[in-house]
Amino acid sequence: MIKGLKICGVSDPKTLNYILNHNFKPTMIGFITNYENSKRFVEFEKLKDLINVDKKQVDFVSVLVSPDDLILEKIKNLDFDYYQLYDVNPQRTKEIKLKFNIKIITALTISSKDDVIKYKDYSEISDIILFDSKGYHKSKSFDHNLLDDVPSELHKMIAGNIQINDIPNLKYKDFIVDLSGALEDRNGKKDINKIDKLLNLFERT
Repeated sequence: MIKGLKICGVSDPKTLNYILNHNFKPTMIGFITNYENSKRFVEFEKLKDLINVDKKQVDFVSVLVSPDDLILEKIKNLDFDYYQLYDVNPQRTKEIKLKFNIKIITALTISSKDDVIKYKDYSEISDIILFDSKGYHKSKSFDHNLLDDVPSELHKMIAGNIQINDIPNLKYKDFIVDLSGALEDRNGKKDINKIDKLLNLFERT
């Protein structure tokens, strides 16, 4: 059974408020914190105001690509439950986790089995392993069958251009499902109708 649902790339108060007040809330909401190439990037001052809300027991995730100490010090007092780290080696991941006393989602970008087995380097450090595509902000896919040998006891998440209608096909999978691009309109803005459809579908799955 699916372990949870993460909606990533939320960047405006209206969308965030809608999600937090929905009858069927996701497990997590992700915010792009330092990756300016993404259309979903939220500048620090805006981010600070955006997440200063009643989280309604939803975990907030700061999505970070190769974060330096400057950005980590800047966001350390914001109310995040997890840091989701891309392109961060195991030693640096451990340093961040201990220094900032924060739970960690390690994001691995996948195109082959060799990419998948890197989870072993992080399994004792990270709280969740995210298997994502090489597309970063471009919502590309990868072959999810590459994950078939990942042990069931690993706390894991899957992303990579997952669509709303894929949710029923994933209901017997033991991971958290992460969606972003599938919830956007043609202009790259989060679509409330698509989010509503996802949350209602997830609740029934």
